[in-house]
Amino acid sequence: MAEKAIKKDEQKLVAVIRTEFGKGSARRARRANQIPAVIYGHGATPIHITVPERQATRAVRGANALLTLDIQGEEHLALVKDIQRDPLLQIIEHIDLLTVRKGEKVIVDVPVILVGEVAPGAATYQEEVTISLEAEATNLPKHVEVDIAGREAGAHIYAADLVLPAGSVLLADPELLIVNISEPEEQDLGEVAEAPAADAPAAE
Repeated sequence: MAEKAIKKDEQKLVAVIRTEFGKGSARRARRANQIPAVIYGHGATPIHITVPERQATRAVRGANALLTLDIQGEEHLALVKDIQRDPLLQIIEHIDLLTVRKGEKVIVDVPVILVGEVAPGAATYQEEVTISLEAEATNLPKHVEVDIAGREAGAHIYAADLVLPAGSVLLADPELLIVNISEPEEQDLGEVAEAPAADAPAAE
């Protein structure tokens, strides 16, 4: 089943150049409802910025989010490459952004989504939850679907079997196992140990 590619996210974030660094500066930014971030790539000097917390959190929810940043009136197109979160609160602490150009090819890991139900008596084991692709930065796929409807035990789906979005190129090993459909694994309850028989009374 072919997967439609998402269009460029039209949401624009107004970013502010960041001149202070360190944990103290980062805490002050977050108290002001701003998230520290950095833009890098194309051999240019990294640009350290802050972006509005609420808008940025909403914009980066999906995989491989593409952002349009307004920095001092100049637009920058950037792909989210890494998000650092607080391990307890799960709030975003920092965002790494890769600068990209329209029409440029980038490498992304795209989620693999299973669609449908396998045949009765079969079980699905998804071995890979993402797949590495090359695609246009402004036309990135949201995910790749794998149709497993009616598949019977013994079926295997490899990376080479995936129907990729138009314009995408598979970078993963074509023989990479994505989905394994087999007999359900019975719960290993182990052998029930028999209670040792009571010792017979010693003959007198």
